[in-house]
Amino acid sequence: MKRISRLLLATLIAAVGAVVGTTGPAVALAPGFVLTSSTASLPTELSGLANGKRIQYVTTTINGSTTTSTGLVLTPKTGKNNKTVVWAHGTTGLADQCAPSANQSVFWPEARIAIAELLSRGFTVAAPDYPGLGSVGAHPYLVGASEGRSIIDSVKAARSLDSALTVNYAVDGHSQGGQGAIFASQLAPSYDGNLVLKGTATIAPVSNTQEIIPYIAGTPVQGYLPMAMYGVAAVDATFNPLTVLAAPAKAKLGVLQTGCLYEILDAFEDLTAEQMVVGGEVPPAVVTKMASYENPAQTAPSAPVLIVHGTDDEAVPYFLSEILQDQIQAYGVSAELETIPGASHDQAVIDSADLVADWIVARF
Repeated sequence: MKRISRLLLATLIAAVGAVVGTTGPAVALAPGFVLTSSTASLPTELSGLANGKRIQYVTTTINGSTTTSTGLVLTPKTGKNNKTVVWAHGTTGLADQCAPSANQSVFWPEARIAIAELLSRGFTVAAPDYPGLGSVGAHPYLVGASEGRSIIDSVKAARSLDSALTVNYAVDGHSQGGQGAIFASQLAPSYDGNLVLKGTATIAPVSNTQEIIPYIAGTPVQGYLPMAMYGVAAVDATFNPLTVLAAPAKAKLGVLQTGCLYEILDAFEDLTAEQMVVGGEVPPAVVTKMASYENPAQTAPSAPVLIVHGTDDEAVPYFLSEILQDQIQAYGVSAELETIPGASHDQAVIDSADLVADWIVARF
């Protein structure tokens, strides 16, 4: 169903916040306003459990200006409890074709399992893509304040589609989405309006990136580095990744627009540290700048936090969550750390699906 006319939609996508109506004062569209809504084709693991809508909705940038995001709203076919849980997805890539709501090949298997468990408990699931994935502009990858805003605004969008949904919500995120989930909790008191955040589950969240950025060049997962650099560049005009990346890495940058996560990792996998970044090391000033945008827990979360992490995580080292737990607890906020022995980055989501859903149910 179209929420607004095609002509108005085209205008709003070009410059969200345009005048609504033809008379009276200009009215900016509020965050969470649904621009379009259409029936979504869901993965087979979810199609029997839920009805899906793919939406485009208004959110805001880290500077407070309006932008757009896409995503899914999944409504349980049975047992609906009128409460919302956001699924915040892990890394898919930077390009528009890497939006999970429109590309099931990057709707990762572990995400399907986690969402299915939430649906089985009666939760409506909002699943944002984040700005720049399937929507206008560059994707601010790992810029937590951008992800957190789109996470919160996806709840507002879901409630605009279904007036039966209450103000209570929780967030469940993995990796990039786990990081964004904590940022959402930090932002909630000043950003979510009359919504009530009950808790945040975060699985293998990106945190304390100053501990890993200096050592990632030359490793098999160094493709995350140019993605993260271009994520910062999307919001910070003073930062130019081309001054940091070495010539062999620059020659491969086209894959950031033509591929998604695994194509990107494959493209950069075999480079040496010196082929990846100038001098073989990311300069300390660059590390500090990236961490300033990426690290959660720089302010206090506003609701209890469950951290889940596998001990054999190959993408986000387990010890980062030990540090993160201490940082959150230092604010006086409840932070539990559930360790999944032997679990990899993605397997931790699968192995903890029941545990996380139980924890979220208890928060309500």
